[in-house]
Amino acid sequence: MNLVCDVVAAVLVLTGALLAFTAAIAIVRLPDTLARMHAATKPQVIGLILILTGTALELRSDGQAWMLALTALFTMLTAPVIAHLLGRTAYREQRDRDGLLRINELGDEIDRL
Repeated sequence: MNLVCDVVAAVLVLTGALLAFTAAIAIVRLPDTLARMHAATKPQVIGLILILTGTALELRSDGQAWMLALTALFTMLTAPVIAHLLGRTAYREQRDRDGLLRINELGDEIDRL
């Protein structure tokens, strides 16, 4: 049973590290802020959760596993909020490509300010 848990933990950690690595490459290579937001949130958060899950399987200790679960929960709660605020700021500063947005929901709000 220990060997199976070790193998599953290793696969989870390596998969999470691969997702985090591809997210880091995408942040550098994507052309604008709105495109980089996708790479900064989804694969990064999923990669971190996979790494934390693999680490919890490897540790097999209640106190440490709860701490890792709290870290994953905090990341899942804060990453969308940060991405939303970053997207609004990028939109206000017009750091997106022209013609990228089909529906401009923030146009009226920006005009009022």
